[in-house]
Amino acid sequence: MLRLFSTPTGLVIENNGTHFAAPTSLTFDALFTSADPHALLHGALANATPTAIPTPASLLAPIRSQEVWAAGVTYYRSRTARMAESKDSGGGTFYDKVYEADRPEIFFKATPHRVAAPGTGVRIRSDSKWNVPEPELTLAINAAGKIFGYTLGNDMSSRDIEGENPLYLPQAKVYDRSAALGPCLVVTDTLPTPDAVIAIEIRRAGTTAFAGETTVGQIKRPLPSLAAWLYKDNAFPAGAYLMTGTGTVPPDSFTLQPGDEIRITLAPVGTLVNYVL
Repeated sequence: MLRLFSTPTGLVIENNGTHFAAPTSLTFDALFTSADPHALLHGALANATPTAIPTPASLLAPIRSQEVWAAGVTYYRSRTARMAESKDSGGGTFYDKVYEADRPEIFFKATPHRVAAPGTGVRIRSDSKWNVPEPELTLAINAAGKIFGYTLGNDMSSRDIEGENPLYLPQAKVYDRSAALGPCLVVTDTLPTPDAVIAIEIRRAGTTAFAGETTVGQIKRPLPSLAAWLYKDNAFPAGAYLMTGTGTVPPDSFTLQPGDEIRITLAPVGTLVNYVL
């Protein structure tokens, strides 16, 4: 397992606690378009030079030309929340049906310029009154459809807009700084174990306003199947990130406010920290 950080001066590879400045030829696009990303990264490591640990303030999102997509209603808790928020519009049964169906819900989430870096601001829509973060294991998939690693993602969502009508999902999900990725990309052949914990804490004025956690094993669908559905009849020349759904949903009485700090944690990725603009 290697961890890859993006900084303004280039990529930094962490191997067993030691950090190396990667050759300039190593980019996220080179990694995502490689037939063997692991071999490419290990080859770059052989020509890398030791460097200092990147500071949190120096980190960029681990993305270059990749699209970001998301899978929905993969956890039972998410199914229940989506059904509740859309019951008045008559859309509640949609979420129950997709939870049980063979075909998953998969939707476009962000282009690179809409993705917030670690330590920077994510946004809530100006025309929404009920907004939440969604902490998600996010798969890194190369151009050939192979999962070669993972990171953390924050799928910001306007619950009132989606709940008003399921057809408003793109507006509830896709807008400037509606996603965050990081703090690093874990490059490995091994996906997180079922007992791996995804935790979230939302801090407001220095105190915890909401905290919760779930495990990767609560995802109903096999992770490779989600990647296969994303790539079915679709091409990603620069590869893609796929958020895999959320199992931690704040209560209906909760909505994000400007200044809130969102902390999402999964070992060995670390903690993705963003604040609300």
